[in-house]
Amino acid sequence: MIVYEATKQLFVEDVVQDKIEENIDREFYEKMGYHTSKNERKAWNNSMQYMMKVLIDNNIPNNVGIAIEFKIPNTSKRVDFIITGKDGKLKNTAIIIELKQWAEAEIVNGKDGIVQAFTGQALREVAHPSYQAWSYATTIEDYNETVQEKQIDLHPCAYLHNYLAVTPPTLLSDNYKYYLEKAPAFIKGDVEKLRDFINKYIKYGDDKETLYQIENGKIRPSKSLQDALSSMLQGNQEFVMIDDQKLVYETALDMARKSYRDGQKRVLVVKGGPGTGKSVLAINLLVNLTKENMVCSYVTKNAAPRNVYATKLSGDFRKTRINNLFKGSGSFVESAENEFDVLIVDEAHRLNAKSGMFQNLGENQIKEIIKASKFSIFFIDESQRVTLKDIGSIEEIQKYIEHAGAEAEFMELESQFRCNGSDGYIAWLDDVLEIKRTANSDGFDLDYDIRICDTPNEVRDLIFEKNKINNKARILAGYCWDWIKEGKNKSDVYDITIPEYDFAMSWNLGNSQTWAIDAESVNEIGCIHTAQGLEFDYVGVIVGDDLRYENGRIATDVTERAKTDQSVKGIYKLYQEDFDKAEKVADEIIKNTYRTLMTRGQKGCYIYCMDEKLAEYLKMRLRSKGNVVYSGDEESENNELKVAEDVEKYKYE
Repeated sequence: MIVYEATKQLFVEDVVQDKIEENIDREFYEKMGYHTSKNERKAWNNSMQYMMKVLIDNNIPNNVGIAIEFKIPNTSKRVDFIITGKDGKLKNTAIIIELKQWAEAEIVNGKDGIVQAFTGQALREVAHPSYQAWSYATTIEDYNETVQEKQIDLHPCAYLHNYLAVTPPTLLSDNYKYYLEKAPAFIKGDVEKLRDFINKYIKYGDDKETLYQIENGKIRPSKSLQDALSSMLQGNQEFVMIDDQKLVYETALDMARKSYRDGQKRVLVVKGGPGTGKSVLAINLLVNLTKENMVCSYVTKNAAPRNVYATKLSGDFRKTRINNLFKGSGSFVESAENEFDVLIVDEAHRLNAKSGMFQNLGENQIKEIIKASKFSIFFIDESQRVTLKDIGSIEEIQKYIEHAGAEAEFMELESQFRCNGSDGYIAWLDDVLEIKRTANSDGFDLDYDIRICDTPNEVRDLIFEKNKINNKARILAGYCWDWIKEGKNKSDVYDITIPEYDFAMSWNLGNSQTWAIDAESVNEIGCIHTAQGLEFDYVGVIVGDDLRYENGRIATDVTERAKTDQSVKGIYKLYQEDFDKAEKVADEIIKNTYRTLMTRGQKGCYIYCMDEKLAEYLKMRLRSKGNVVYSGDEESENNELKVAEDVEKYKYE
């Protein structure tokens, strides 16, 4: 998606007439559903003045295409500036330009492609601009089939119009030679050099033809980790790390190497929401640290992804190697001090206080993991704690870091690579479920296919149709229906029934550990325990009576959870001991469960709510910014108006 597009002539006119900031902002709001920050608008205004100076050159045709803020497919990242045209052989060409306001920067030793610069109102370590430009171009090539099929040439570069060369060199030093060769960096005073770069690849204008091809190009589906895993473990690069991913990756490598050399215990805690690349980073680190001869394991409490990974790898790797690489979080009860060089903990929010079938072994899984490794890294999203036993929190990890006398760093992943890269959808979901207030409370760019359905049959039919493509669509549900013991291995024993719609399906079968990839699993409904830690192209989510809309608020009701649901086992005892705490914990578990289920789909999410008022509320919230919502009728719209009145009446602080 391109926010602003024009020919060179129109772009120059907008800048000269001081309309460029206003026009970009208007287009941004119309296409993204929200306004960006004042700082970003200021940066637009500043950088566009410099780009105009570059483009006022008779050798650059007036009808070359100009794009500002191009959203890279399947990610939340945006390319600052693109110039398109044709080369001397009339081949479609695009210049990818990463723009920076930086006046100075410093080398960061020991971290490939990382620099230190003043950005985001603070001095930070970030990816080198040339690395950024190259990684963006590579990602566009990976995901846009039209770019490959029509052989559109992409030429990345960076333009730091406020930066002056220094001695000894920093940004332009040999430390970054590899990326500077892939994407040259132009600095203050390099207007002629940047013009020469553009003229080298663009000889003729294209009247935005190349922009049209890129914008409307066929998008290749996002890679799923489970499909790419075998190739990654064989040393192939399946995912190009972008921005904060690259920084976390290089920081983890640096800390692991230091601990390997000096034996000092170190811990890295990485916070990140759904789809920010936590699992991809974890596997990349597993591969590369193992290559460096470190004793390294990937750790997760949830058995579902481990079982899927093991099945995917079974044809290429021996079972003993798979078991050594992938471990459950309860594997370290008896481990010796520093038995492992590195332990990489995914889904750290799911860690338990004790291990074993009856949670009666060991002391604390966080403590055991830190003790067992020289370097440990915890990937965590506290809003994905979904059972009463989940004790993984940043505060809890910090306590055991101090107890072990370990050095520690805390980082955050923000770039979105799930839900079609829609940061807005995740923020909208957090706000709608009242998990936290967010800026995108009323809308988002709807590249993501979300529908509120009037019946569970609609959800089922949509998922059945999507699953025909590549077996990557699944139905999920809140745990509000008992898992019938006698029929746990029979798909014709219907655990989940909604009689008014003649809807009946079975929970996922107990005799399969790989529901996420089994051929017949679309005929069964998965729960939080079989879906968390995995991803699909599309998910259908049936919201049970444990989540409702009442008196202008999202209400939760733990009494509607199934008796067979182990995730809230012990909640009634907690109610007797501390009512307020129990209410808070139950509320968090239920909301976090649905947030997790609704973020499993890379391309879309179809939702049916048992509570009609909740369905109308979700429709109203989606329509509030003109987003398309399916399954609406006149009665539904009247109900939405009533809900809208409730929202105003009971609006929460």
